[in-house]
Amino acid sequence: MRLPLITATLLAIALQVRPFPAVAEEKAVVEAMESYLDFVDYGGATILPEQIPKGDWKKFFIIDTRDKDQFTKEHIPGAVNIEWRRTLAERTRIPKDKPVLLYCNTGLLSAQAGFALRVAGYENVCIL
Repeated sequence: MRLPLITATLLAIALQVRPFPAVAEEKAVVEAMESYLDFVDYGGATILPEQIPKGDWKKFFIIDTRDKDQFTKEHIPGAVNIEWRRTLAERTRIPKDKPVLLYCNTGLLSAQAGFALRVAGYENVCIL
């Protein structure tokens, strides 16, 4: 039986797919993630807007982790837009000397960005 060309091509591609490069297996990366997971509580530094006193909002460096279009439509006043998958690449924009508050629509994207920052050494990160 002869496979159609597209099926054969997809099969060939699938057979070549490998897990992420050895970076995920690097001892230092794994140890950093283990250390974070041992430390973090069940909420993962999640905070509700009601828990932030009105006067304290200005103390945060607020990052909207959504895409540019969503940010342009509406965002928290004073927030900067760093899309969640760019957080590490743009970490030089993120201060380590003041609290950082990450948010998105559901908390999922900001939680991933927060996890990455914490593993990268940021201890001042909260998820809204």
